[in-house]
Amino acid sequence: MRDKLFINGEWVAPENNATFPVINPATEEVFHNAPAGSANDVDKAVKAASVAFKGPWSKTTGKERAVYLRKMADGMERDLRKLSELEVMDNGKPYPEAEWDIEDAIGCFRYYANLAEELDDKKENTELGDDRFKSEVRYSPIGVAALITPWNYPMLMASWKIAPAIAAGATCVLKPATVTPMTALEYGGYAQEADLPAGVLNIVTGLGSVIGDPLTQHKLVNKVAFTGSVPIGSRIMSMCAQDIKNVSLELGGKSPVIVFDDADIEGAVEWVMFGIFWNQGQVCSGTSRLLVQEGIRDKFLKRLKEETEKITIGDGMTEGTLLGPLVSAGQMRDVLSFIDHGIETGVTMLTGGRCDDFAKGYYVKPTIFVDPPLDDKLWTDEIFGPVLAVRSFGTEEEGIELANDSIFGLAAAIMSTDKDRCSRVADAMHAGIIWVNCSQPTFTEAPWGGYKQSGFGRELGRWGMYNYLETKQVTEFISPKPWGWYMK
Repeated sequence: MRDKLFINGEWVAPENNATFPVINPATEEVFHNAPAGSANDVDKAVKAASVAFKGPWSKTTGKERAVYLRKMADGMERDLRKLSELEVMDNGKPYPEAEWDIEDAIGCFRYYANLAEELDDKKENTELGDDRFKSEVRYSPIGVAALITPWNYPMLMASWKIAPAIAAGATCVLKPATVTPMTALEYGGYAQEADLPAGVLNIVTGLGSVIGDPLTQHKLVNKVAFTGSVPIGSRIMSMCAQDIKNVSLELGGKSPVIVFDDADIEGAVEWVMFGIFWNQGQVCSGTSRLLVQEGIRDKFLKRLKEETEKITIGDGMTEGTLLGPLVSAGQMRDVLSFIDHGIETGVTMLTGGRCDDFAKGYYVKPTIFVDPPLDDKLWTDEIFGPVLAVRSFGTEEEGIELANDSIFGLAAAIMSTDKDRCSRVADAMHAGIIWVNCSQPTFTEAPWGGYKQSGFGRELGRWGMYNYLETKQVTEFISPKPWGWYMK
């Protein structure tokens, strides 16, 4: 396991050789001491990225950058089992979910390798209203990017930022979440194997309170890409505003899933569970608010309760586990505080609650609350755990209104066999990602991002690469006649 920072193409000890403990959420045991970077370490990493960008790197072709991306993907694919096991140990998720994550990360690198090649000689001619001129649009890399990633999908979320940044020709400094640093550090090894030029990718782990602000505020950082909570995102946005720094934010959510009377009940039950219990509910886009139409409410909730209570809880490395522990003791406390609040205020708990089946581990049962008040935090706040809040609605218009009544706007899901209704409701949703008769499928090719307090900017697809590109207009005067404004 890595015990050093990755700066300027080399593994280096952090200042003062500082470390912090990494805990297995299934056993509560410290299994590694990770390097704890300092503000000085951040400064070294950013300066290395800046030197690399000002050197030959920013002039590389997309075809050249694609070679590095594919080599890194090949190394990850070779180590799929090792990386998946490390992700389980670090994050707690069931092994099949971890393996899926790593496979998606590999696919992300290969996808952006293809897009990098398409960037070569990419110019767009622009139609002008004056034939004395011609104009074209060109793209150039943004410079040094600070990449700040969350703990719920440690290696996958890092790939969403590293791969498009490299594809675009930017250089970067990755700061992974404090509680899950292990697989993110592995990217340094794959960069070395691929002979990625020194300084293009730097990785600094440590406490967010120590290294987050110095990275965000560094004068040589041109771009900040952040995925995480609304309060931290707001703070980052405020800091970036001081220098008018380019920033993209993928923040929280309290996404609705609307189940209409004509929905396939069995299929909808499956997708509702996947939308909130996958990854222990620690998903920014998790559909944690269920709106079920009155005509099928009782039947639907009966089946939902039956199937939810069949979910197998346990260590992510135990075969058959469908719900692992939460990522940390702090996260478990936060989730349990919501559950305790629901019980104490008299909200009906259909199933779930505390999990006392294990002597160790940060476990919480998949939990469902029914009919919390519209202003109750079970209905309004992001819980980031396996907790579903349920209400019913009468008309389509009421369902849409309830779904959109949120400060968030990351995602929404619609369950109905009426295709016209699905299209109509999708248009009415105030969210950046809409799922029809499903919840949570995520594809590298499609844009990812939200409305309102769920942030702005888009990751994935070609939009993800444009995050790390500057758009440049080049306009040329081509008329044989002189301009003649001053000189007649």
